[in-house]
Amino acid sequence: MQKLGKKPNSKNLDLNNCALSATDVTELASLLPFLPELEEISLSWNGGIGGSLKALTVQLHHVNLLKVLRLNNCRLTAEDVTSLGEAFEIVPQLEELDLSWNSNIGGKLSLLTKKLQKGCKIRFLKITDCNLTAKDGESLAQILNVIPNLEVLDLSINKHIGCSMKIIAQDLKNVPGLKQLNLHMCGLKQDSLQALDTALQHLAELRKLDISGNKEIGGGFKDSAAHLANLKNLEVLDLHQCCVTEEDMTILSQVIPLLSSLQELNLSSNKNVGVSSDPLLGRLRFLPKLKSVAISNCCLREESFSSLAEAALHLPELEILDLSWNKCVGGNLKLLLEALKLATEIQVLRLSSCNLVTEDLALLILLTQDGHLARLQKLDLSYNDNVSDEGWAIFFKGLAVFKELSELDVSLRPSSCRDCGMWFSELLAALTKLPALAELGMQRWVLSESQRKRLESFNQDNKRSIRFDC
Repeated sequence: MQKLGKKPNSKNLDLNNCALSATDVTELASLLPFLPELEEISLSWNGGIGGSLKALTVQLHHVNLLKVLRLNNCRLTAEDVTSLGEAFEIVPQLEELDLSWNSNIGGKLSLLTKKLQKGCKIRFLKITDCNLTAKDGESLAQILNVIPNLEVLDLSINKHIGCSMKIIAQDLKNVPGLKQLNLHMCGLKQDSLQALDTALQHLAELRKLDISGNKEIGGGFKDSAAHLANLKNLEVLDLHQCCVTEEDMTILSQVIPLLSSLQELNLSSNKNVGVSSDPLLGRLRFLPKLKSVAISNCCLREESFSSLAEAALHLPELEILDLSWNKCVGGNLKLLLEALKLATEIQVLRLSSCNLVTEDLALLILLTQDGHLARLQKLDLSYNDNVSDEGWAIFFKGLAVFKELSELDVSLRPSSCRDCGMWFSELLAALTKLPALAELGMQRWVLSESQRKRLESFNQDNKRSIRFDC
């Protein structure tokens, strides 16, 4: 452990991203007899250990208290998967297994799943981006009745598994304690969405549901949202990039406001959210526990933006608001004025590519000078090329009031470039008064030679370590 720059720990063997080789795995395996109290092994991001896992798994009987095994991005082979399966019998306490980002697992999951015994204690199963096939989906469905304690199932970025989602959904009733179900980019279609909704009636404990990035489920919510409304414990709902239709919006406008525990809602990259006449955004007022609302790239119109602004008045716990890529925000940020005054908890505000104008930036500074947005940590104003040099000067002159700001992005669009104007000196002056700032995005702003030297010497002169992305 010392050789690898790690602190020895008799219960947690953390060797993530250590450039381990097959030889290292053999050496590691020889240590296991001396670590009887070991509970966690993390070997993720070591691509050189693929094909050598058997040397480790045959020694796992020495650590029968093992609860966590993480093997992300290790280039695991079919032989490794077989070895893991054979090891299940000797690690009866295993609760977490993470095999994400091992593309060679695809088509071979049965080598692992067929070895799982009934009553297995696994609670966390993560198989993200493993190139899983429809047949792997069937294998996965078969083991759901032997892992009754499952709380987290992450199958994200396995685009072929959607073909077997109906089979998986039928067996989700065997894991009634499931708290997180991540199906981002799983190739779901309308029929699999319908099967999933049927399964939701058995998942009363569900806290997070992510079905984002499944573009073919658009238009399917009319027949597939009956049981979604009954998830009274749901805290996170991610529907971004699902191609929801106006008909879907009609249903979601009725269902989402009933999710009384909801804290995070992501509807981004669904253009009908902004153009629909259904009052979903206005009805967010019925979800006072909301902490994060992401509605970027939703083609908001002034009417829908106004509805959102009115609803935000009733969201006292709001911490994250993402309105990026909605052009109607530009020149209309004043509609959000009263809500931002009440948003005492807001920490992240994203307004990238919102067609902002000078008056909008002046409004933000005015708010902070009046004591609002005091907890703001991340502010994204990138790709707002319509703001004049005068507008940026006003903004940077008042920037110092954002005392907790850690990240700021004022980058220009990829197709643009402008000289840093009269505001550069105002920026440097403000930076000395922002003790938490660690990252400043300024891409495509053209610095003069003297300005660049001043920026480069800023950290040294002020004993800071700000990362300037220019």
